[in-house]
Amino acid sequence: MEQEQVINRDLVLANSNILSAVAVLVVLALMIVPVPPILLDLMLTFSIAFSVTVLLVALYLKEPLQFNSFPSLLLIMTLMRLSLNVASTRLILGTGEAGQVIEAFGDFVVGGNYVIGVIVFVILVIINFMVITKGSGRIAEVAARFTLDAMPGKQMAIDADLNAGMINEKQARHRRGEIAREAEFYGAMDGASKFVKGDAVAGIIITLINVVGGFAIGMLQMGMSAGDSLSRFTMLTVGDGLVSQVPALLVSTAAGLVVTRTSGDLNLGQTITVQVFRQTKAIYLSSGAMGVLALVPGLPTVPFLLFAAATAVTGMFMSRRVKDYDVAQAAQDESATQQEEQAKAGPERAGPRGEELFVLDKLELEIGYGLIPLVDDARGGDLLHRIGSIRRQVGAELGIFIHPIRVRDNLQLGSQEYLIKLKGVEVARAQLLPGRLLAMSTRQDSGHLDGLATTEPAFNLPAVWIDAETKSRAEMEGYTVVEPAAVLATHLSELIRAHADELLSRQDVKDMCESVREFAPSLIEDLVPDRVPVNTLHNVLRALLHERVPVRDIVTILETLANQGATAHGTDYLVARVREALGRSITALYSDAGGKLHVVALHPEVEQALVTAAANSESSGGVAIAPGFTREFLARLEGVLRTAYAGGTPPVLLVPTPIRSFVKRLVEPTYPNLAVMGYTEVASSAAIVSAGTVVTHGNRIEQQARA
Repeated sequence: MEQEQVINRDLVLANSNILSAVAVLVVLALMIVPVPPILLDLMLTFSIAFSVTVLLVALYLKEPLQFNSFPSLLLIMTLMRLSLNVASTRLILGTGEAGQVIEAFGDFVVGGNYVIGVIVFVILVIINFMVITKGSGRIAEVAARFTLDAMPGKQMAIDADLNAGMINEKQARHRRGEIAREAEFYGAMDGASKFVKGDAVAGIIITLINVVGGFAIGMLQMGMSAGDSLSRFTMLTVGDGLVSQVPALLVSTAAGLVVTRTSGDLNLGQTITVQVFRQTKAIYLSSGAMGVLALVPGLPTVPFLLFAAATAVTGMFMSRRVKDYDVAQAAQDESATQQEEQAKAGPERAGPRGEELFVLDKLELEIGYGLIPLVDDARGGDLLHRIGSIRRQVGAELGIFIHPIRVRDNLQLGSQEYLIKLKGVEVARAQLLPGRLLAMSTRQDSGHLDGLATTEPAFNLPAVWIDAETKSRAEMEGYTVVEPAAVLATHLSELIRAHADELLSRQDVKDMCESVREFAPSLIEDLVPDRVPVNTLHNVLRALLHERVPVRDIVTILETLANQGATAHGTDYLVARVREALGRSITALYSDAGGKLHVVALHPEVEQALVTAAANSESSGGVAIAPGFTREFLARLEGVLRTAYAGGTPPVLLVPTPIRSFVKRLVEPTYPNLAVMGYTEVASSAAIVSAGTVVTHGNRIEQQARA
């Protein structure tokens, strides 16, 4: 059923495109091809009917963007009226006939008096050209200017809401699109109003030409007298002008309604009803004024008394309905407010809705009241903008989408304290000192600084909170000095990198596949989910992100999994093959600025001992390794790493590929940031520099491994 509805919708849209093209071609043909009176009657009737429809649509709009095609439609309707003017002029001057519609407007509407017709025509042109069109054009011009001026502020507000977690990325894109469409709409309306002005001027000129030309043709070619020729052709010309100006006036009125419409939940009629009849005193005073005027000598009593009574009765009836509306609206607003308060009150005061029981924010940042200036734009705080930049930067670096981070204040925290939650659970907590700067030493011989000693939260480095006046001296002493907002932003970015595997959900993986489908549709259709199940892909991506390996090259990952038979092997095997395929990227990730890869190698005896331990662990289904071996191995590794870190370049531990995952699990509790690479993962072009070797004393360590 759903598929049938989609097909029907597509057919309707396709037919709409065809009909639009045909309509434009017909309008253009009216200027060239002579038309019979009956067809002209139909086209003029259609013009009036369509103009009425457009006016009614404008009345029922709730916001201008609901009719953002109006500028283009206005141009087409203007072209259609001009084409009908050309067709009617050809018919009037050529045959002296113009069909029943034009004759009816000339005879019935103005009573057969062409002088009255000319006066009515001029009045309609003045109303359309001088009042409605000029006013709506000015409004469109001012609206376009103010909309463009307000765009940066609106964009910043959207970015702030996105960074604060109040909206998601999809909602932000939708709001940005609305802002762009609004600016385009008012700009287009500003230009379209010029067409309406031109149409009014063209109507006057065409009318004058028809009167003069018809008078001359009637006398010179048709043998009419001067009076008959003037009466006949002037009447037809006035009728033609009225038939053209009535739709033009309707469309101009619709344009004015559209550009003056403000966005709201009600259409124009409902808005006017609520706003006017809410002021009951004004309505009753108006009724009283009508009653007083009825008593003034010389003024007609009955009409004023009639409208005085009608105004009073209407005011009484409508004011009651408006009061009922206000009561219902107030109840609805109160209900919404109570729901918001209950949501903020917590489970002890409010029972959460079903979805709130299970939906958690991926990341939350809670700050004490003393840190609120960091997120307040009015006080110069830029933390929300920093968070937005972090999401984009880290997301591009890792190749995943970082969901919005909810930022909120927490009065239970210390005034200078903040905490970061991952899926509702606290993962980090630290303190900042607003008004001070954090200085971190970058070399061994850095001088002493006066200040409050602390620990930098992101990398656990010793640091000092100093006054702003000490910044220059600290930088001269070799310290890196950063602002409190930068400290928090760095801490947050490192936590995102460290927990990227937990942030990646299965839905995110599906979204990634849909993104790949846009530029490589055949790849996704062939592989996912038949050859590479989403669950398998999710596990592999999480394993890579757990060790901070970017997954930007998702195409290579998918192709590798498909080639290895993703459904026939375990996750460790698949991860190893994917890492080999990403070897060049992994090597570049851990190389220094000069392209050198600093590695810590294993002594052959240690390597063999670990191979044996890994084999025993795999066969037993657990970790079959002696505690003594683990202690001695980690002790040897610590000494080598200490020497390597002293050189200023973090090394990687290079091991045989089959035991890479085993060694990573072995060293991770002690050295969580130590990268472990397999031999086959190192790019062939890599410049390897030895940072040390883990050695043994005799066979003791191997014997412990076998124990």
